[in-house]
Amino acid sequence: MMAVSGLYFVFFVLFHMYGNLKILVSHAAFDEYAHHLRTMFEPILPYSGFLWLFRLTLIVALAAHAYSAFVLWGRSNHARSTRYAVKKASAATLSSKWMRWGGVTILLFVIFHLAQFTFLWVNVGGSFVTPAERVVGAFQQWWLTLIYVVALFALAMHIHHGVWSASQTLGLTNTARSRHTAKTTGLALSAIIVIGFLIPPLAILFGAIK
Repeated sequence: MMAVSGLYFVFFVLFHMYGNLKILVSHAAFDEYAHHLRTMFEPILPYSGFLWLFRLTLIVALAAHAYSAFVLWGRSNHARSTRYAVKKASAATLSSKWMRWGGVTILLFVIFHLAQFTFLWVNVGGSFVTPAERVVGAFQQWWLTLIYVVALFALAMHIHHGVWSASQTLGLTNTARSRHTAKTTGLALSAIIVIGFLIPPLAILFGAIK
């Protein structure tokens, strides 16, 4: 449950990153993308129907991921420690703690991100009409861009270790070559996602996009 829901989030993050890069083309391209998400599969689905169905799958995946994390956390806290395994247990605890608190950091960021760009409860940089204007106005504020950099660092570490862990769970690391592939894939995905997400806000902050 942890592995499958985590990989689904990786797919979503890649899709979201692609959409964000539309702002590099033009305001109109980004606004068209945002609008198309709400009109997708009309008239079979109502306006925003696909978007809410997709959000529902993300909510289910989040619930499954969080539940799995709490169950695994509880198991590790009740696991019996032995003297000969102290070094190994300490390394595992450090890795799992990073995943836990990194996950908490990401969750808090997602709540803030939704409040700002989806539900429009948080307004940063002034009042704007279009999605593109709202994004540009927000990332012209250095402190908001810094929050995103910190969140992306946590996301990168989470994905890097998470892809490796999910590969182990799904039995995809039975050979030295497959273990190397899993580690390389995790590193590549985390790098691609961080770079892809950082390009738009940094371009806006330094005036390349206005």
